[in-house]
Amino acid sequence: MSIRQSLLAILDEGDCYGYQLRVEFERRTGHSRSLNVGQVYATLDRLERDGLVLKLGANSTGHVYYAITDGGRLAVRDWFGIAMPSAALDELALKVALAQSLPRVDAAAVVALQRESTAAEVDALRREESAGAVARQLVGEAQLAAAEAELGWLLRAEVLVRGSESFGLEAEPPRRGRPVRG
Repeated sequence: MSIRQSLLAILDEGDCYGYQLRVEFERRTGHSRSLNVGQVYATLDRLERDGLVLKLGANSTGHVYYAITDGGRLAVRDWFGIAMPSAALDELALKVALAQSLPRVDAAAVVALQRESTAAEVDALRREESAGAVARQLVGEAQLAAAEAELGWLLRAEVLVRGSESFGLEAEPPRRGRPVRG
């Protein structure tokens, strides 16, 4: 899963500081993947360099907040608007979990787009000739099995996201974060 895009998507909900983004990411992805806070701040530095976020001033406790730019918002919309390769089911599950948690993202549309893409991939894999070396047949069968499994998961995910509740940022941000540099 793209940490970069995930952090941008969370910032689209409101200004946050690094540790807060780490906590929000883990909460929104069901604590299925943890982030190193150093990774978060390194990503924020790159996002700022690329003009996708702005570093705001520090609050009274010294936490430096970041805000998304219009370019960052466009990058988030683009990311949720493309299907992922089938080989990335774990990343896809995290992407859908994140989409479901965000009020501005239509998680059902994200799932539907991915389902259409995966169904087309399953059809293409089924049409492929299985002749040739056993190694090629094994790889082809593995790809087909993975794509079929993803398609089955997407059908279940479609039911789960339908009518589910998204949520905003925690009202009380966590009390840790990178201190202001002198």
